[in-house]
Amino acid sequence: CAAAGRMGAAVAAISSIYSNTEANVLFYIVGLKTTIPHIRKWIENSKLKEIKFKIVEFNPMVLKGKIRQDASRPELLQPLNFVRFYLPLLIQKHEKVVYLDDDVIVQGDIQELYDTKLAPGHAAAFSDDCDLPSTHEMIRSVGMQNTYMGFLDYRKQAIRDLGISPSTCSFNPGVIVANMTEWKHQRITKQLEKWMQRNVEENLYSSTLGGGVATSPMLIVFYGKYSSINPMWHIRHLGWSPDARYSEQFLQEAKLLHWNGRYKPWDYPSVHTDLWENWFIPDPSGKFKLTRPDS
Repeated sequence: CAAAGRMGAAVAAISSIYSNTEANVLFYIVGLKTTIPHIRKWIENSKLKEIKFKIVEFNPMVLKGKIRQDASRPELLQPLNFVRFYLPLLIQKHEKVVYLDDDVIVQGDIQELYDTKLAPGHAAAFSDDCDLPSTHEMIRSVGMQNTYMGFLDYRKQAIRDLGISPSTCSFNPGVIVANMTEWKHQRITKQLEKWMQRNVEENLYSSTLGGGVATSPMLIVFYGKYSSINPMWHIRHLGWSPDARYSEQFLQEAKLLHWNGRYKPWDYPSVHTDLWENWFIPDPSGKFKLTRPDS
């Protein structure tokens, strides 16, 4: 997704994928009407002009009445955060799709991620938040949540009625391998919208809890019905603290890095920015600039 203030992120992600694979990749870049000319110009006037891509406009009207206004972290209510709910509507004629947040860098061959096996009847694969010991240390050190209790309000009857233990491990939907046939067959989009609407009425989850408002409906709808992504294909939490760092050796082995959290690698302060900047391509229009201590 190419959001107005984060276009450099989308460009760096695309650049990292394209540079590290021989596979035949078709990029779908999703933006709002106002941002589309900018991203097209950036791609066509840089070394990315060789990529195969389609730009898709996302109409935020589909979200009308489905998002509860939330003052604590308004950035999580940006329309493009919900693109992942509408994959089959935006992407036609593909059986299998990889969805990536914009704040990722791919260091491995994306074909490996695409080849993730989905169990029969599963519409998607995600990374489990309890999968790697090294990420556990990070979670402890910055006080993050990695269970359903961190995302859903268990004081609410509708949540208790789900029968999901609050200590169940959550997953992160910033990297998804999705089967479009199953997604449509199970009417996943409709199910997600149902929970969004219930949240507007009953305040079942909020961004004061763990991961804002786009993760919680997915945790409900996909509970017990998703396959797993290889943990090295989603090393996350790089954006949770401007101080907490992973070891360099561990990051070298990682196939995909995700700066989820507030501290983004194009801003300051943040950590491991060198790994991100390797793939950044400056904006030919000069609108998007990196924030650095000396800038």
